[in-house]
Amino acid sequence: MSNDKDAPDNERETDAPEGHAAPSPNGDSPADDRSGEEADGSRPAEDRLPGRREGERDAGRDGAGSPDDVWDDPPRSPDPNGVDRDSEEYETEIDEVLGSDVDEDMEIDEEIAEDDLLGGLQIDASDEIEVPDRLVDQVIGQSHARDIVLKAAKQRRHVMMIGSPGTGKSMLAKAMSQLLPPEDLQDILVYHNPDDGNEPKVRTVPSGKGEQIVDAHKEEARKRSQMRRFIMWVLIILVLGYSLIIMGQILLGIIAAGIVYLVFRYMSRGNDAMVPNMIVNTADQQTAPFEDATGAHAGALLGDVRHDPFQSGGMETPSHDRVEPGAIHKANKGVLFVDEINTLDIRSQQKLMTAIQEGEFSITGQSERSSGAMVQTEAVPCDFVMVAAGNMDAMQNMHPALRSRIKGYGYEVYMDDTIDDTAEMRRKYARFVAQEVEKDGRLPHFTRDAIEEIVLESRRRAGRKGQLTLELRDLGGLVRVAGDVARAKDKQYTEREDVVEAKDRSRSIEQQLADEMIERRREYGTTVAEGSMVGRVNGLAVMGEDSGIMLPVVAEIADAHGPGEVIATGKLKEMAEESVMNVSAIIKKLSNEDITEKDIHIQFVQAGQQGVDGDSASITVATAVISALEDIPIAQNVAMTGSLSVRGDVLPVGGVTHKIEAAAKSGCDTVIIPKANDQDVMLEDEYEDMVEVIPVSHISEVLDIALDGDARKESLVDRLKSITGSALHGEVTPSGNPSPQ
Repeated sequence: MSNDKDAPDNERETDAPEGHAAPSPNGDSPADDRSGEEADGSRPAEDRLPGRREGERDAGRDGAGSPDDVWDDPPRSPDPNGVDRDSEEYETEIDEVLGSDVDEDMEIDEEIAEDDLLGGLQIDASDEIEVPDRLVDQVIGQSHARDIVLKAAKQRRHVMMIGSPGTGKSMLAKAMSQLLPPEDLQDILVYHNPDDGNEPKVRTVPSGKGEQIVDAHKEEARKRSQMRRFIMWVLIILVLGYSLIIMGQILLGIIAAGIVYLVFRYMSRGNDAMVPNMIVNTADQQTAPFEDATGAHAGALLGDVRHDPFQSGGMETPSHDRVEPGAIHKANKGVLFVDEINTLDIRSQQKLMTAIQEGEFSITGQSERSSGAMVQTEAVPCDFVMVAAGNMDAMQNMHPALRSRIKGYGYEVYMDDTIDDTAEMRRKYARFVAQEVEKDGRLPHFTRDAIEEIVLESRRRAGRKGQLTLELRDLGGLVRVAGDVARAKDKQYTEREDVVEAKDRSRSIEQQLADEMIERRREYGTTVAEGSMVGRVNGLAVMGEDSGIMLPVVAEIADAHGPGEVIATGKLKEMAEESVMNVSAIIKKLSNEDITEKDIHIQFVQAGQQGVDGDSASITVATAVISALEDIPIAQNVAMTGSLSVRGDVLPVGGVTHKIEAAAKSGCDTVIIPKANDQDVMLEDEYEDMVEVIPVSHISEVLDIALDGDARKESLVDRLKSITGSALHGEVTPSGNPSPQ
């Protein structure tokens, strides 16, 4: 803001020369009377750099003023949704509509709502569902995050959202900009400073006034330029006439006329400094601004000053005209959203921290070699609400002081990945399909069967029974692909078969790679799904988040030439190595063999460049090693996955549905999974009849199923049961978080 605010009152009240009529708010040009101009034709410095603060008016001037006068505020445009944001009912209304239910005017059969895939919604297609106009009403799930955003918006608090990609962080941030308490938006102008050209002055005016002030300055500069041109041509004609008629020296006259022309051209460049540079214009904004500064470099985030190669000789661009606002300045009175906050460099995070603390930040050149580095404006307002977002790793590389600022002046919230599968939520997912179709604008609406298939897919992607996924960006991608399939077939509506085809077309890279690996292994005979072998087990793993792969594990026992050790190969990562060590403890307890003088070699066959992470291969490793130690074959039509405690309990893992489907694709007809994961199995119809899924709770159950039957197997299993005792009878309940592998 301008430093002129400290000037004495009498100076501030006379900052425009007498005779200068203020342009009217409708854009009329100022009066031509320039009796207050200085000798060079320019306006006095105090008129060019008005000292009035925002909202102040000159008293007792009877309408006289400069283009910088602040006129009565024009009426603000109404809210586009017809909401009076100043009304007492506003906050109550927001509370009621935040994450609103599906329109109650629609017919809902409550008797079948709990079992119906659409929650009892009586529709034939998605075009019958009304899509809310307000972004905040379109948010699905994330009730905790929505409550936090509502509170933060009311109190203008900062928010940090951490969670998986596609769970609605950016959507909530945009909704927050619409929920902010009513604020008078501001235009920000930068003026030339006659005392120090490298320290431009800054002034804020109410929204819409900036354009009027700039237009008035331009009009006055244009008229002044016309007057100069008129005087210049008069002088040139007089010089030429005098040289030709009186002196008879036409060449001398031409040279003199050229000098006059250059002098006037040089003087006219001063007019550029008369016109302020409006760096933030909010005239057309109806709500608080929303600025996405994700991945922004320092200049785009904090503002910059353009380099000027012509820095002298009258050819330079005035420094105030080279000032560029940053996202923090454009977000003034609104929301600044930064996703993947940890990707900002440390210096930018430190300066962002200062902007949050002070509410204003000077603009200077970000490149030290640029002429802009010599320019630094007065402090520019940046009173924004910051919404920082990222995945779990975002907190590791985030500047601790910046996080402290956000936490100290706001909230931290973790985004949910899934939500309870209730009738109301299924109705909202039906509305989600309608929202995606309306948002795209080119897709045919979905039939009821097609919407039901989307809801079923949301259950599968949740990975847990009784849950629906909240990673709605990926689910929205499926909706768009299905719509594209139907559109290519010139259908009026997107049908279920189009969604099924889209599921195949929209497979992730990992899933496509996994399917190709399964096919190649079958072609080359490296996949064994029949017969029996000693020390070889068909393990299961996941690639990425939504694709399964069969990963054989082979064990071999050899006499050690020193102390016995466990040697595992296959690019095992830390968690996988720890699981192998846990397995070795179980083997020592359960096996009759003395393994202190034996080396146990464990190979994860064709693990690939990605290696093995997680502990879901624990029961696979244990089964392979025990089979090799006891010389008992393992049925190769069996595949398995599960974590293992040091006591032999089978613990839950992640991705069981994808793993089971990978086993079915590979030709296995029996799959062993942890009993705790039985509720998470949601197979596609085509795989349900291909495999038998057997849940287990202890390693002895795994061996009983996987080992080929003979007397040695029965003896081994009986011995394990006698050792473990009550653990096999359900008295110990396995617990733990599912492993990603």
